[in-house]
Amino acid sequence: MDAAPRLPVDRLLDDPGTRIIVCCGAGGVGKTTTAAALGVRAAERGRKVVVLTIDPARRLAQSMGIDSLDNTPRRVKGVGGADGGELHAMMLDMKRTFDEIVEGHADAERAEAILANPFYQSLSAGFAGTQEYMAMEKLGQLRARDDWDLIVVDTPPSRSALDFLDAPKRLGSFLDGKFIRVLMAPAKVGGRAGMKFLNVGMSLMTGTLSKLMGASLLKDVQTFVAAMDTMFGGFRTRADATFRLLQAPGTAFLVVAAPEPDALREAAYFVQRLAAEDMPLAGLVLNRVHGSGADQLSAERALAAAENLEEGGIVDQESGNAGLRDPAAEADGAGADAADAGADASVDASTDADVDADVDEITAGLLRLHAERMQVIAREQRTRDRFTSLHPEVAVAEVAALPGDVHDLAGLRAIGERLAAGVPAGA
Repeated sequence: MDAAPRLPVDRLLDDPGTRIIVCCGAGGVGKTTTAAALGVRAAERGRKVVVLTIDPARRLAQSMGIDSLDNTPRRVKGVGGADGGELHAMMLDMKRTFDEIVEGHADAERAEAILANPFYQSLSAGFAGTQEYMAMEKLGQLRARDDWDLIVVDTPPSRSALDFLDAPKRLGSFLDGKFIRVLMAPAKVGGRAGMKFLNVGMSLMTGTLSKLMGASLLKDVQTFVAAMDTMFGGFRTRADATFRLLQAPGTAFLVVAAPEPDALREAAYFVQRLAAEDMPLAGLVLNRVHGSGADQLSAERALAAAENLEEGGIVDQESGNAGLRDPAAEADGAGADAADAGADASVDASTDADVDADVDEITAGLLRLHAERMQVIAREQRTRDRFTSLHPEVAVAEVAALPGDVHDLAGLRAIGERLAAGVPAGA
């Protein structure tokens, strides 16, 4: 890691100019834990923080001791600093966020019609890209409220985490596309004339669409489009505003990965995409990195020592270490003690031999475990080196692999300390 600059996590958290931190990366690399740990550490260093998670596993709530998270930020008890730091957390409710947009941008009668529309209910609950779009909407809402001086975002666990950036464009293209404009045309004409236009001028198209979609679904879509007509422009406008917010100097992206080939290949892709979109990249967080406090003992030497022990050979003949006994010394000792030892001597010798065998077996097992650990460390180092050779400009913070899952605030604080240190414990 000599070629990679170190990521100054505390400096990033302490900078009042940093208003948004976005954690992105492939699924299963620890984005949620990283986002929560950053939030806890920032709050305890005096920032007023809200963590927005889109992870359906709900591990964030468990780690923070909150029974449940929903679409409203909730204060996390037991987290804060002497300088007035606070931590709030929330989990994106995709449908509720969509409903809030409708309720906020339509009159009561139209909002009720939209919310009751079957096509809207399907769109708001599961349309491809809706979750990512609503994450952008919620981020924009939180930033506009200005109740927090730092927002930490845990991006959706999609195959490509940068769907978070792409989804608003896709949904905007859908809402502004030719299909929607065709369905919207009768509503814009209005009244009976509109229905006449639909029945006469578009009979062929609607007949085809009815066969593809079903007459009932087509009617639901047309009703939805007519009700949403005045809102379509707002979706793209807000998406564009949030996209610009992500490009602003107050935003910092952290790419989260594990020291594994697939995860770091994804991380390299994220780095390239962020650069292409002019998104401000702060650095790479490399989770679950293995280290050893005895790395001076190589895997090869450890395996050789284990084999010697198991074969009854010499492990180390230096003074003070296990080795073959001196036959002359043993003969002298045996001659001096033979008269007193008797039958007990043979029993003691047998017991000592058993103990020595057990110790040798345990020691050999530990040596083999150490060899496996050193092989893992070497493999991770090669993987990291490939990434840093391609992106030597990307700052890196390494986080040591923990023996278990993080399930409480103490665990999140431990992750935060490792993030700030930037190198794995024992490395």
